[in-house]
Amino acid sequence: MKKSKFMILAVIILILTTCSAVNPNNPGETKSENKSINITTNDFKRLVYNYEINKSWKYEGTLPCIVDFYADWCGPCRKLAPILEDIAKVYDGKIIVYEVNTDQQQTLSQNLGITNLPTLLFCNTMDQPKSSIGYISKKELIQEINDVLLTK
Repeated sequence: MKKSKFMILAVIILILTTCSAVNPNNPGETKSENKSINITTNDFKRLVYNYEINKSWKYEGTLPCIVDFYADWCGPCRKLAPILEDIAKVYDGKIIVYEVNTDQQQTLSQNLGITNLPTLLFCNTMDQPKSSIGYISKKELIQEINDVLLTK
């Protein structure tokens, strides 16, 4: 009897964990657990900008976002990563932080002209995106978020 109760409890936990991973604001997108979300080229086209369909900028998301173009071997990228994780937690529900591994998503990087790392793309829901190349401090990042992403 104890084993069956344990199994039922395990199944309920599994179901709740799986269901809570779906973002109610965008059913095709999963919640980030207050972390940045690693995306592929296809994800980028669906969630941020579909450069194959739209010739001019059209943001696909509902919340402003930061897209971090990085590589595992990049020192400044590794230094920036924990700052972006913290930003994702602090601004959860206000902005989304996406990560693109440029070594794995070379086509996306080439199509967007990403040649230096890290490159951050700040996308609000209304205007053209703004980019930042190279490492920036947490203070500078927060300033960009407030100036570019959270303006009305």
